[in-house]
Amino acid sequence: MTDEPGESAIRSDPHSESPFKGKTGLVRLWNAFHYSRAGFAAAYRNEDAFRQEVLLAAILIPLAFFVPTSGLGRALLVGSVLVVLIVELLNSAIEATVDRISIEHHLLAKRAKDIGSAAVLLALVNLAAIWALVIFG
Repeated sequence: MTDEPGESAIRSDPHSESPFKGKTGLVRLWNAFHYSRAGFAAAYRNEDAFRQEVLLAAILIPLAFFVPTSGLGRALLVGSVLVVLIVELLNSAIEATVDRISIEHHLLAKRAKDIGSAAVLLALVNLAAIWALVIFG
């Protein structure tokens, strides 16, 4: 099977995918930092669950430094909190993308959102299990 005319030329040009592709070095890092900052702000502004989890993180991360445990235990405590935030950000991105495509009820849209929600639930169960195991042995 052969490519459509001009298709291989399009694939080899990184600028054909996005005008943001092809940036390198410090410019790329600077832009990525600002995109990440905008993502945090958008999630905090628009997602109730993310705000609640940020509040949880603001309590649990400092608390992790007062729990009598090893450095590895402390890393597990802090890491489990960060995993919840990461998974919530990914879930919010999935939900926004699904809603961008269409807001009408569709079985696949529901499945995507439910799977993202299940991932958040697992991250929260993971957090509770790690905190219980580190604190109570």
